Amino acid sequence: MSGHSKWNNIQHKKNAMDAIRGKIFMKLSKDIFLEARHGGGDPDMNAGLRHAIEKAKSANMPNDNISRAIKKATGDLDGVTYDEITYEGYGPGGVAVMVDVLTDNRNRSASEIRHAFTKSGGNLGESGSVAFMFDKQGLIEIEKKDGLDEDQVMMDAIDAGADDLRTGEDRFIITTDPDSFDAVKDALEKKGYEIDRGEVAMVPKTKTSLSGDDLEKMENLMDTLENNDDVQDVYSNLEEA
Repeated sequence: MSGHSKWNNIQHKKNAMDAIRGKIFMKLSKDIFLEARHGGGDPDMNAGLRHAIEKAKSANMPNDNISRAIKKATGDLDGVTYDEITYEGYGPGGVAVMVDVLTDNRNRSASEIRHAFTKSGGNLGESGSVAFMFDKQGLIEIEKKDGLDEDQVMMDAIDAGADDLRTGEDRFIITTDPDSFDAVKDALEKKGYEIDRGEVAMVPKTKTSLSGDDLEKMENLMDTLENNDDVQDVYSNLEEA
């Protein structure tokens, strides 16, 4: 019996890991799809696609999955057609939330996103209701390591075309204009910097602090949204603890 139980536990863990991996691959495929749709299917000519492919490969995503996503985007393969939608609303305590969705079923996505907001005590708003509270910026993070001098990193970032650099507890955080993001990231990588995180994101202009029940509800809302298969990114102006 113990051997059977052990086998069941191992199989259960494997199935759980496979499910997680499947969700990750689905989101990575959608990233690749979007980049190829907007910038073309040649990674040599499309920096965004190149970075999406690099991210997928670092997650051990099979090449066949990558190729299939590109072919769907460029019309070389019959498949599902995805729509890009951004939902805006307020979570508990008036926290502003933006949700980027890539979906093959608008009605399903709208229903699920609205339900998540309502369940948390928040509400879904109209387009533009919270977007004015965010700035679109390129974000590049470099982990602090021995031998990295802050002044040198700043000079290299400015030379590459970055807007600003601030120092966190364990990393350098570089901000760029969205249109300059790829060029700045490529220039820094060519100088030998290892990019810990790089993306174009919606950065809140101000933050909102929560505590107690409101904070718990907000965290549940974020978890629900981030675990939705159609959701690509979630941004909020919640003040992190």
